[in-house]
Amino acid sequence: MPAAYDGWSTNLRAVTPLSTRSELQFRATLFEDHRTLRFAGADSMSQGQDASIRYIHRGPWQVDALAYIQARNFSNIVVSSSSFRRSLDQRNTPSTGIGGKIELRPPVGPDHVLRLGIDTRFATGDMYEDAYNANIAANPRTFLRHAGGDQWTTGLFVEDDWTLGRLVLTGGVRADRWSIRNAFYKEVNAPTSATVRNDIFASRSDWEMSGRIGALYRASDAIALRASAYSGFRLPTLNELYRPFVVFPVRTDANAALNPEKLKGAEAGIDLTPTKGVTLSATAFYNRLDDAIANVTTPGNDNVRQRQNVDRIVAKGIELTAAATLGDFRLSASYAYSHSIVHEASSLKLDGLSPAQAPRHAASGTLAWAPANGPSLSTTLRYVGKQYEDDLHKDVLPDALTLDAVARLPVGHGVSLVARGENLFDEKVVTRQVTSNGIASTDLGTPRTLWIGVSFGG
Repeated sequence: MPAAYDGWSTNLRAVTPLSTRSELQFRATLFEDHRTLRFAGADSMSQGQDASIRYIHRGPWQVDALAYIQARNFSNIVVSSSSFRRSLDQRNTPSTGIGGKIELRPPVGPDHVLRLGIDTRFATGDMYEDAYNANIAANPRTFLRHAGGDQWTTGLFVEDDWTLGRLVLTGGVRADRWSIRNAFYKEVNAPTSATVRNDIFASRSDWEMSGRIGALYRASDAIALRASAYSGFRLPTLNELYRPFVVFPVRTDANAALNPEKLKGAEAGIDLTPTKGVTLSATAFYNRLDDAIANVTTPGNDNVRQRQNVDRIVAKGIELTAAATLGDFRLSASYAYSHSIVHEASSLKLDGLSPAQAPRHAASGTLAWAPANGPSLSTTLRYVGKQYEDDLHKDVLPDALTLDAVARLPVGHGVSLVARGENLFDEKVVTRQVTSNGIASTDLGTPRTLWIGVSFGG
């Protein structure tokens, strides 16, 4: 069935000068989204509230200080495709992130841009869900589940850009202290109120070092060469660690024992400006992600997956971009080729396959007509190549070509009429496909959709 949805969002930004060299910036965002997917009653909701305050000082000692808070919530009802009754109610999934940064740029001369700083982020989240027996007409509640945990990451960093004529050298290093704590998973039998599981997970913490070096050489006004090498890490999210989820008929289990992902990579590229208004760029890259987190199918049951660390994923490829401006017209295009392979010694079924939902080819092109005054029009053509829905390559998401367009007509006093069209070809875009017992469950992306609205601006 079509996916019914409604949503709204609002943003606020304010800037207050404190002096000729410093200012305060405030931002706030609120949003909420409601959808019904596949079956009546399969309702989901997501909402969020963001706020930040930033202090900037542009004196000899430059200062950039930021504090922010992010709140999220999510709910989702899973409906059985055979009985059309509720099987799972993920009724409440609140999470909060609080963080900040202080960065100093001391005066070290015209040839250097030195940055010293510290940043930190605390995240906490909970999951409350109820399981139901969808095979009984009364649809009784069977289990109550509650899981959650906290994460804290604090990093110290130093970075420098050193200009030597046409050559710019960059380097940076950071040390991060991370911890995962207060983690638990509890499951209660609803009819008897007996506790079935009451897992308390051990706290973990460690240090991670990462860095980056790079070079940019401007051989002429028309040619620039660049190269970089870098390392980094990513903690598993609270969702990956403690929150299982179901997109019928597949259940994906969390894994509290996940290790952080660790990245090592390098890239090199060239930027060309053959004539005024024309730019060309090419980049080749190689990335190795050790302990990569993937949704791995459970042996003997294709409808159950678990988040697991695989040995590594190696991705290499190229990215090409081009842009040209001729009067009021602008043309831009991009193409990316990424060859990603999973390496997993313990599973011959995974080893040598591509990661799930990782297309090898992606391209886009935009043609825009935007005079300084008056109406404007732009069209964007996008292509995404074939990719696989699952880790074992059993379900294929076909390639897709879509066309979008936006038109804007100023009517005066900062007011404009805006018309937007998405997927004007009405291309069938498969966003999810799972085959179970010979029956395919398919989700489709946005069909041809037309919007019209009013924009207010200064």
